[in-house]
Amino acid sequence: MALESQKMGSDGKVWNLCRMPFWQTSQSPSAASSTTSMHYAHHQQNINLQSGDRSTRQSSCTVSSKAKSLLPTRKRLRLDPPNKLYFPYEPGKQVRSAIEIKNTSKSRVAFKFQTTAPKSCFMRPPGGILAPDESIIATVFKFVEPPENNEKPIDQKSKVKFKIMSLKVKGEMEYVPELFDEQRDQVAVEQILRVVFLDPERPSPAMDKLKRQLAEAEAALEARKKPPEETGPGIVAEGVIDEWKDRREKYLARQQVQGVDSV
Repeated sequence: MALESQKMGSDGKVWNLCRMPFWQTSQSPSAASSTTSMHYAHHQQNINLQSGDRSTRQSSCTVSSKAKSLLPTRKRLRLDPPNKLYFPYEPGKQVRSAIEIKNTSKSRVAFKFQTTAPKSCFMRPPGGILAPDESIIATVFKFVEPPENNEKPIDQKSKVKFKIMSLKVKGEMEYVPELFDEQRDQVAVEQILRVVFLDPERPSPAMDKLKRQLAEAEAALEARKKPPEETGPGIVAEGVIDEWKDRREKYLARQQVQGVDSV
């Protein structure tokens, strides 16, 4: 029937349904241009979103790194005294202070002293490497300048400061100061130490502790100077040596007697 293939429009025109199927794939130039513009806009939007994500990640990383740099560095060493060096006040003389340094980390740590007055101060040892839980008492030497103007001797303030730095090291190695230059990025400042003068004639807990630490440092130094005692089968008892001497002397005596008889 005509109704199955054709449909009458309200304006009286007949539209052929078979010639304009809804699955038609061909597009007019204007439609194609519009589609291309939409695809380009969508692609550009994706690019902008990706660049925005990258910028966000970079900014977050920058903020994170800055936040980490502001956090206090975890201490590798424990110092005693923790932030001061006590010296007996004796103007015109070289005096000594002491500080105990202990490695509280789980790895080997190198330490190094620095001072603002290298011509009048020095440390013994100036640096070293400590195993985990190992400690050492370092001795610090300083020349005490006479007081100026009307300053009270014991109230004299010293501008000299000391700094202790640390560096994690791997494996067994000998200490050399160049370690801190080669791995400068890994160096941590443990503490800035200021100088405090004590009256040597006035008893105080700080002075008693200083004397005790200095005595321990001297004892440890003397122990390091002594050659290590040999142990094991290499040790020969004194009685055995004497027996060897007796046998040697008897042997030589017999040789002399035989030589006389043969003449």
